[in-house]
Amino acid sequence: MSHPDPRPLKAQAPAGPLTGRLGVPGDKSISHRALMFGALAVGTTEISGLLEGEDVLCTAAAMRALGAEVERLGPGSWRVSGRGVGGLVEPPDVLDMGNSGTAARLLLGLLAGHPVFAVLTGDASLRKRPMKRVTDPLSATGATFWTREGGRLPLAVRGAVDPLPLDYVLPVASAQVKSACLLAGLCAAGTTRVVEPERTRDHTENMLRHFGATVSVQDTAEGRVILLEGQPELVAAPVVVPGDPSSAAFPIVAALLVPGSRVVVENIGLNPLRTGLITTLREMGAALRVENERVAGGEPVGDIVAEYTELVGITVPPGRAPSMIDEYPVLAIAAAAARGTTRMQGLAELRVKESDRLAATFALLAANGIKAEIEGDDLIVHGTPGAIPGGGTVETHMDHRIAMAALVLGLATRAPVAVDDAAFIDTSFPGFTTLMNGLAGGTPIGPA
Repeated sequence: MSHPDPRPLKAQAPAGPLTGRLGVPGDKSISHRALMFGALAVGTTEISGLLEGEDVLCTAAAMRALGAEVERLGPGSWRVSGRGVGGLVEPPDVLDMGNSGTAARLLLGLLAGHPVFAVLTGDASLRKRPMKRVTDPLSATGATFWTREGGRLPLAVRGAVDPLPLDYVLPVASAQVKSACLLAGLCAAGTTRVVEPERTRDHTENMLRHFGATVSVQDTAEGRVILLEGQPELVAAPVVVPGDPSSAAFPIVAALLVPGSRVVVENIGLNPLRTGLITTLREMGAALRVENERVAGGEPVGDIVAEYTELVGITVPPGRAPSMIDEYPVLAIAAAAARGTTRMQGLAELRVKESDRLAATFALLAANGIKAEIEGDDLIVHGTPGAIPGGGTVETHMDHRIAMAALVLGLATRAPVAVDDAAFIDTSFPGFTTLMNGLAGGTPIGPA
């Protein structure tokens, strides 16, 4: 995938409050998995609400290359005719995973269990991200991996002819590594056992059950133990993809920061392993409530109402990081507008995201006159409510969440905030600028 031309943007305080109801794009984690499980199932899976960002389109193309029939019927509406567990075929060309670490790591799990040869690559950002954390445990299935130095893409894999079930204790909490191991275990005879030290998002376990696999979970002294019975027949099942809570975070925080605002974000996934930001913002005093709670496709969903609030600084414990790892950049923006100091603890995982997201978030704050420090793996932000200077240009490092966080900041600063490149926002949140400007009834976000 070629690098899109840079798209500099800037954001300034809107003329009035943000108001309205909106939907955000479908959950990225669930969208990737819906396409992959559809490809592994027998029969035809109908998907609605699929995120049509570049990351997910890369997964759709990869499933097609591996032999599944993948068809777009309309906006967010897709159909996947699968090949059954173990039925994927060797791809004719290199698989380009774009900017998506989730897609690349989960796909390595899938490929480890199939006796095929494949080569994966991605954009410049993805080629810097570590894959050793999945290739090491997956090698125990009998799969072979060849990688660049540091375990990075492009890499080649030859999947196992008779994959062995894994028994793996995760060294750090990672839903991607856990999911890769479980996907490899689908093709192995016997029981695959994965132990995670802290609970991470469980969309893979939920979707495995939704498609008919036998998965059990036990909380033990060792950690959370997930057991998967290998070689199930997965049966096609419809998937309704809820709105992505990581995308909802941006209009929610914007509404909290712009005086007089009231915004309703509809149909958001409320999986308890993904709602750390909501918990944290409420601890900061945020006027947030959930309406119309229901269950769709095995996942809890609801509508989130956010109203302008004067926030206060808090300490965010390290144990919450797995449930909000993608939301720390925008939480740092909320912290900049809060009274007092906010300390976010245990952010080591942020150093290996699309960018070194911890350093990039700190730089974003510093460029706009916000006092902050990094101590070890903690980010400390000193808030200046109603008096955030702004005026800086933020380097996004090809990271969509850094770009969106900076633009939300610009809605609450004295001087506009610019970003060097917003082109990558489309990987997770197509139409972000139009949607935010719609809430403002104007164009506070526009070309820099």
